[in-house]
Parts: sequence; structure tokens; C-alpha cells
Amino acid sequence: MNAEVSFETVRGDFSGLAVLHQFGGRATFFRDRESLDGDWRWWMRLERGDVDRTYRITQTIGSRFYQYYVGRLVSGPEAQGHQFYSTDHVLPFGYWLDQEQWVPVVHVHRELPELDREDPFVGAGSLHRFAPYAQGCNGCHTTFALGDMLTREPLRLAKHSPWQLHWNLAEYLSATMVGRGSELLPVEWGELAESAAMFSEGELQELGRSLAGMDAREYSVTLGISCEACHLGSRRHVADPRQKPDFAPRSPHLLAETSGTDIESGSNHTNVNWACGRCHAGTRSEFAAGMGTWNSIEYTDATRGGCYSQLKCIDCHDPHKGIGRRWSRTRAEDEAVCLTCHQRFTDESDRARHTRHAAGSAGDGCLECHMPRLNEGLQDVVRTHTIFSPTHAGMLESNHPNACNLCHVEKSIEWTAGWLRSWYGVDGDRLNLSSAYVDRDGPVAAGWLGSDDAAVRLVGADAMLRQRAGWSLELLLGSLDDEYLINRQFAARGIEEMLGVELPELGYHYHGSREDRQPGLLRIRKVLLGGEEASGR
Repeated sequence: MNAEVSFETVRGDFSGLAVLHQFGGRATFFRDRESLDGDWRWWMRLERGDVDRTYRITQTIGSRFYQYYVGRLVSGPEAQGHQFYSTDHVLPFGYWLDQEQWVPVVHVHRELPELDREDPFVGAGSLHRFAPYAQGCNGCHTTFALGDMLTREPLRLAKHSPWQLHWNLAEYLSATMVGRGSELLPVEWGELAESAAMFSEGELQELGRSLAGMDAREYSVTLGISCEACHLGSRRHVADPRQKPDFAPRSPHLLAETSGTDIESGSNHTNVNWACGRCHAGTRSEFAAGMGTWNSIEYTDATRGGCYSQLKCIDCHDPHKGIGRRWSRTRAEDEAVCLTCHQRFTDESDRARHTRHAAGSAGDGCLECHMPRLNEGLQDVVRTHTIFSPTHAGMLESNHPNACNLCHVEKSIEWTAGWLRSWYGVDGDRLNLSSAYVDRDGPVAAGWLGSDDAAVRLVGADAMLRQRAGWSLELLLGSLDDEYLINRQFAARGIEEMLGVELPELGYHYHGSREDRQPGLLRIRKVLLGGEEASGR
């Protein structure tokens, strides 16, 4: 998740030969040495007209699908002393490993439509979307002591805490912070434990901002995600491996309210899920059933659906093994988790009576209906962690992706409502379908592609592509001109995989400006939909 730059950690092409063109600008990526025997350095340079920015890269983020980079400006149009020169922040381009190409970063902030997305090549004073890595990212991308996390990000950690926690900030800072990082403390904290009332509200807020900027390279337990991210302090375990580490936090500075019994310290439902929830929680734009539209808040999503009270995250995910490039568990292995509780569906005939689909078919599975692909992942649409019913009225009435039409993309909402009424007693006449569906007899997925909601458009295009809906090709090509860069990226990759084409060879780059995309889009339509340029293929 996070590492200092080195030949072992950097995976992007810094040969100096790779170039990314965007908005009339030119980005190059290279490395050099300070002197013949000096350390290697990695650079990102952005040039357009008289604007010339060069960043020195200091850290990497991720290495499974993409690798993003953190660094500081070393030369540019901004005046010396600007925060770009002094603060490590997420740089504007990252490396897409599968595609072996440089691409704009996404979701560092909330994604914006094209006209609002920042141009990284603009002149001095015009770069506003600044993402300092220590303050916005490294709390989850590295392993800090839990005491530091409670001090830095109390609201995020407390939101999903299974206990009411009382944290003695004054005593903790006095005991641990003074002496190991006094430059972080904006006021004199040596006598803090004796009287916290001596500090003003403004000073306390300043303290919070300072602590939020703790550099992981200096203050973390380890860079990246390691044992203590979940297992907390494990000094006793290191001394004696027979002493298993606690999952429940313990500190002389922490008081946890309980119902009168001690907090269990083992790997029970409460402790294990909160370990995941310390990072995999947060807020996102939401679909009508309440689940987030894009990844990283899987724990929060899980709490919003059924089954959470029984399921542990590790029932499906091995915390000691990486997922890899693709989900490797079989459908039978996934559904065995469901059947642990829902044993009445173990028999194929009993399950078929519930699913109304033939045994072994896609529609006969638990996940397709109850955990459909609604969540924008790093390079694929993946399953939501909100376990919910395909009869959810909000999803149907809002014209948000429903499980039935994610497979049956060519069918209408009237067709879907009819089968839900017949099979599960859903009162289709009481569903308000008139306001959200322009054409209640046309293909639902076609309507998703025209939605005002960018997340609905993205999932709709993905569903069409997964079902190899050739009849929708003209509609799908419209997604290549979507106002959101992330939507164009997903659509371009899916079309290339479905048709076996390389869109850049046709002059199209999803990250180009709207004006720059038009010649490529014209050629794509001629080649893929027929026309004079398609005749020679």
C-alpha cells in the first residue's frame, strides 16, 4: 500500500521514453542519480507552453492494479515556499500495470465531471486540488499505533467501534508524543497531563491538524499494512509466541464502557470486523439501497445489509493472503459461507424453488441476486458488500441497477416487475415506476446508460459488456464520450476486451479532452458500426 521509492518498489515506466499527452500538455517520467555513486531519484515532469513543473517522487502507493506516486515539487511556476515544495502529496498521474501505460489518477478526491476536473498543466496559482498524503491517505495505507490513530482520526475509528471508548488525549500525548516528535506539537505539552483546560479551542484544533500530518516514514509502526494494523501491539507475542495477541485495545489511557463484562480479546465477530472497519469504512456517493458506489468502504456497506450480525469479514477474505489479480475462490466456496446459515437451500431442488432458476445457472447463485456487481473497483465493477434483496423497492423505483436486469439487460422494467410479482409477491402495482423510467417497455440497461447518475451509467455499461450485448454497441460507444473520465476508462477497457480492438490505434484516448476525443470517436464509429473506413478490415 505504501513504500519508499526504490528499484524494488517502483513498478512504473521511468525509462524516460514513456510520454502521456493530455490537455495539450506533455508528461514525462524518468530517473537519474545524484552523482555517480549517489542514490537514484525518480521524477515526473509536466510541460505545456511556458509552464514547467518537475516533481521528485518519494513514495509509492499500491502495486496490484495501479501504482500511484507521492512527491514534492522541485521546480515550477509556484513561488518558493509554496506547500507544493514542502509537503508530500499525491501526484497527478499513475501507472496502470495491466495496460503498461501512464494514466490520470482517479478518486484521490471525489470525481468530478470533465469541465470541473483539474488541469494539472495550468499556470501558477491555479492548482487547487491538493492531496497531502500524510493528512488524507496514510492513516489507512500504513500501520500506526492505535493510540496514534485514536488521536489523529478519532471520528473515523469511533464510528464503527463496538464499544464506547474514552480516550485520555492529554495523558497519551504527555506519555508518548513529547520527546519523539516535538516538532508536531504546536504548543508546550510537557505539563499537559496536569491540566488540559489551559489550552484554548483554537490550540486544540491546531494540535489536531498537526497530528493529522504525522509522516508515516517517521511515526508509523511500519510503512504499508502489517501485523499490528489488525493485531494491535504484540510485544507479549513476540516475547512468547504462545501468547496470542489481543484484538481488543488495551491502554492505561483508554477506558471502554461495557455491559459489565470484560471485553473479549479473541478473534470473535466484534473484534475481527472492527479491525477491518478501522480502514474499510467511510462515506461515498450511494445507490438507493444505501451502499457505496465505489470501493474501499466494504465494512460500512456490510453493516447496511442483511447477514452482517452473523458474518465475519474473514469468512470470505483470508487476511493473511492477498486476493491476487482475480477473485480465486470458486462459486461453491463462496456459497458455502451463505449456506452455513441458510441451510434450507443446501438441496439443489429447494434452492431452485427459491431462485426460480435452473440448478447450476448464473441465476441460481446467492451472490448474483444478493451481492450483485454494483461497486466500482480499481479496474472492474465488483460485488457490493451490502447483502440485500433484489426486490428492494428503492432500487427499482429509482431506476438504479437491479439484480434481475444486470443479467437480463435487454428486458424492460415491466418484465422485471412482473416476475418479481409472480415469484415473490412483490406488489408491482404499488411500485412507483413512472417517474424514473422514460420507457417502461424498453431495455432497462439502455436507460441506465442515459441516467443522470454517473455511477448508474458506469454499472449499466459494465452490465452490457459482461452480457456481450452486441445490440447495444452504439449505446456503449456513447459511453466513450461520457463527461466522467472514470466512466470513459471503464467503457474503453470493456469494449476493447469484448471486441478485441485497441482503441488508441483508432486515435482514441479516454483521458483526452472532449475536443481531442472527437476524431478518434468518429473513426471508431466508422470501424465498429460500419462505414467507409471499415470496408478494408
